[in-house]
Amino acid sequence: MRDAKELPKKVKIERLYASYTLVFSEVLSKIEAKLKSNIRLQSMPTYKARIKSFPSYYKKILRQKPKESSQTEKLVTLTDMLGIRIICAFMEDTENVVTQLSSFLTIREIEHKGYEQSFREFGYESVHVLIDIPDDCKPTENLSPPLPDDMVFEIQVRTILQDAWAEVEHELIYKTDFNPFDKPLRRKLAAINANLSLADTIFQEIRDYQNKLQAELGIRRNTFYDKADRITDDELGFNSAGKNTQGYSSMPSIYEKGSIDDLVLSALHEHNLGNFDKAVSIYSQILDKKAVLQDTMMSVILKHRGMAYFAQNEYDKAIEDFKSSEDYDPKAFRSIYYQGIVFEVLKNYDASIECFNRSLSIDPFQSHVYYRRSVSYFENGKYEEAMADINKAFELGLDNEDTRQLRARILKKFDMDM
Repeated sequence: MRDAKELPKKVKIERLYASYTLVFSEVLSKIEAKLKSNIRLQSMPTYKARIKSFPSYYKKILRQKPKESSQTEKLVTLTDMLGIRIICAFMEDTENVVTQLSSFLTIREIEHKGYEQSFREFGYESVHVLIDIPDDCKPTENLSPPLPDDMVFEIQVRTILQDAWAEVEHELIYKTDFNPFDKPLRRKLAAINANLSLADTIFQEIRDYQNKLQAELGIRRNTFYDKADRITDDELGFNSAGKNTQGYSSMPSIYEKGSIDDLVLSALHEHNLGNFDKAVSIYSQILDKKAVLQDTMMSVILKHRGMAYFAQNEYDKAIEDFKSSEDYDPKAFRSIYYQGIVFEVLKNYDASIECFNRSLSIDPFQSHVYYRRSVSYFENGKYEEAMADINKAFELGLDNEDTRQLRARILKKFDMDM
């Protein structure tokens, strides 16, 4: 049995611990600000900062050696006295955060807690990172007592679901020293943990799909615009040097073969590779499933197929698909805009201007549409309208070689008329 004289004097330790409140608070605030300024994720994380409560601190130092914990003249330091939890939306973000932390902080230790557990266990998962307190995050000199030399800072990185489980587990088990012996109860806790882990995995797979889909959509959209720009540049006599004509590499699908998600990704993939016949075939295969597709999805697929037809110079079919896309979704301003582009390529400028007008009536902040309408006005000899639109495109941030060349051409027309 431990001698009573060896027990730390709780009141004295509590006063000592409380004397560091302002010092700890300033360090915590500075490190939180530093993290928020340096960490960049697609979905910004949530931050939870805390100073370890005295009851938790005292309970923990009692587990240490009596001589070490009874020296009340000097604060006994723990690695988790100061901490910030970074809560991320997706699993990939946790490792991304750790990588970013290493770029601007000095890391002492990284521990992946709970990763070694089997699915039958119910402990929480979390990445714990111990860092040296940066010089620019240390307290100002006028604060006392001075920060202990051996002080470290703990950063925990979790997903939203990992954090939710940790909070519940802390209340049910850790705070009450509860260790369930009943097997059905243990199974229930393990099942909850497994379901949350599965949900995290599914959320990550959905995010992966979204990222891949957006990458495919971006390439496909740029290809469509590049062709339209090249045709316009040739008509106007612009210099097309530097246009994006870079090739495209393969991106295999990881989704259930034959599912709508897989077909969409496959169609976009073939489209971006320049296999337009194959892309049209897959788009058509998806459209054949219209009985299970919502109108907005039908609109999107028709828009994509129209773009594939456009790439093949099948302009009538492209216009037909863009119009059908609009029929399924009257607010599909891009489908209306794309109709205008095809009409502009066909030199039907009255029709292209009408389409651009309708697209802008739905979304008036489309800088490219103002540029395109300016081209149509210019070709129609309506130079004042063309100048108004090109100026609007500049106002909305579209400042490139094409807009500058078009403005110069319009100004030249004004000079010729004077």
